[in-house]
Amino acid sequence: MNIDGVNTGYMLDHIEAGKGLAIYSFLKLDQAECTVAIIQRADSTKYGKKDIIKIDGDIPIDCESLGYMDPNITVNRIRNGRLLEKIHLELPETLTDVIRCRNPRCITSVEQGIEHRFRLADRENARYRCVYCDAEYTD
Repeated sequence: MNIDGVNTGYMLDHIEAGKGLAIYSFLKLDQAECTVAIIQRADSTKYGKKDIIKIDGDIPIDCESLGYMDPNITVNRIRNGRLLEKIHLELPETLTDVIRCRNPRCITSVEQGIEHRFRLADRENARYRCVYCDAEYTD
């Protein structure tokens, strides 16, 4: 299979196999005015299988949220067909309005308009805690 390269935009590489569509939805790429290609379960020497998303358009990418979704993603910024920057993601120290606190007694459950903020509590196990009530986030 042959997928053309990106002239100006991004290539999201090393996405865990099967997560490409979730990332596509999260980034709202269905609403993008540019060309987007999703490659699923491509062979990878490092991971066995991986997904890749190619975005041929200079749109905003939230790298912190992507790092939460899959910290192994590599974001390649491309301009005029050449690699401009390679960003290796990791779990962010804080998340704002990416996940929601499920504690019914948390202020975010009672008050409208308060940001849902979490801090990284355990990097090894990718565990986050609400900054308001200290409840651990679970999927």
